Amino acid sequence: MPELPEVECIVRSLRPHLEGGRIAAAAFRSPLAAGGRPAEIQQFLADRSILAVRRRGKFILLELEGGFCAIHLRMTGRLVWNGAEGPHTRAVFTLESGRLVLDDIRQFARVLSSPTLPEAVARLGPEPFDLTAEGFAQRLRARRGRLKPLLLDQGFLAGLGNIYADEVLHRARIHPLQPASRLSVRRMEALHAAIVEVLEEAIAAGGSSISDYVDGAGREGAFQLFHRVYGREGEPCGQCGAAVRRIVAAQRGTHYCPRCQRLQ
Repeated sequence: MPELPEVECIVRSLRPHLEGGRIAAAAFRSPLAAGGRPAEIQQFLADRSILAVRRRGKFILLELEGGFCAIHLRMTGRLVWNGAEGPHTRAVFTLESGRLVLDDIRQFARVLSSPTLPEAVARLGPEPFDLTAEGFAQRLRARRGRLKPLLLDQGFLAGLGNIYADEVLHRARIHPLQPASRLSVRRMEALHAAIVEVLEEAIAAGGSSISDYVDGAGREGAFQLFHRVYGREGEPCGQCGAAVRRIVAAQRGTHYCPRCQRLQ
């Protein structure tokens, strides 16, 4: 699933093509992509100008004249400017200068639109880059859950997913099942710093291309080459040499180093 870095890279690559443009028409090849409301969304989007293109959590958010369009790519969605249509194309947005093609093999991607900010976007937690270390610590102190599930909770913090939660926790040397309430102030600060560092590095590398991800120009990312634990079960930790382990946390495969990330 594209997470914050991948969605940020998609938004940056699409912004020059979309901002200031006008959606002449939207066509859904699959009603699932429109949440079962293709005719309604097609009518809503037609002839609307795009005022701004930005990211909110894992959503690509188009601010329109008189409304919003939010696109969540979920597991296997791709959104490419002037992409070629194929058997997995689910939606096409036609502008005067080109077209935006949504492909999705598994048909999990969703397009939302409404006159006001869609509820799924409005209820997201704060952006990682918007929180100070103190603000992040305050949010942690109010929670009693374990850290990996908490970092995946989009109401707690918007944008992190399975890949970057694992990478962030390893960078901060914190066990994924560590209770949030038992972290010291120093470790809270380390976790906040790791979140910012990992996300910034991933964006600079174009995101992580593990299976389906490409940006809006069809380019793959390179941050997967720098993963320290995610997807590296059995391989040596680059920090201490211990074998990376895989457990299940929050019903997700979770990778960590048993030596660097001890449960306290």
